[in-house]
Amino acid sequence: MVSIKNWMVLFIAVAMILPAASAMTGPIGGDKAWFKVYSNVDGAHVYFDGEYMGDIVNGELYVPVYSTATPVSGYRVEKDGYTTFYDDIHHHPIQGEVFDLYATLQPAQPPAPIGGSTGYYTVYANVDGASVYFDNEYKGTISNGELTTQVYVTATPYQTYRVSKAGYSDFTSQITDWPAAGETVKLHATLQQQPEPAPSPVSLLTVLAAFAGIALILSRRKD
Repeated sequence: MVSIKNWMVLFIAVAMILPAASAMTGPIGGDKAWFKVYSNVDGAHVYFDGEYMGDIVNGELYVPVYSTATPVSGYRVEKDGYTTFYDDIHHHPIQGEVFDLYATLQPAQPPAPIGGSTGYYTVYANVDGASVYFDNEYKGTISNGELTTQVYVTATPYQTYRVSKAGYSDFTSQITDWPAAGETVKLHATLQQQPEPAPSPVSLLTVLAAFAGIALILSRRKD
């Protein structure tokens, strides 16, 4: 018969295996890393892929991220009275790393009077907080289902518009209508939510193999 001591060894081994199995089926993520965003304007709002992350304080903001999570693709920094800054993110920090990002905001020019040489686009979308781009030029975010942006009718016409937000597939379409002076052209975008990847379960064969190994060790000790 197996001694009490051997049963205790088996119990401890099982107790170590089960938490490991549970961890393998846990939520996607991992250890944290950080982005450090520097800006010249305190109180400016920071967004990653359209998601609000916090405000600049004393010229900086730390943004924690999971090193094994889906990498973010872009960020923007904005404040009333300043031209919004946006840029792509080409590096995702590894565990424990701090990666620096920089945003220099410029005072905004006073808006042109309504009418005259300006027209408007109103973009309607089903996801608030989604970012809107015209020919990859950032225009703002959807609020209460829409965003209105001003354009100069004598400028080079935009050709495409894109609406994006983390967790959703980007919507991209052609612009075929251009507003005349004082006119508003309506554009529409429907974003589809991306399915979450399913966690990978622990193989039953792996657990059984672990038990078989423990049993073999105990039997050799008995012999």
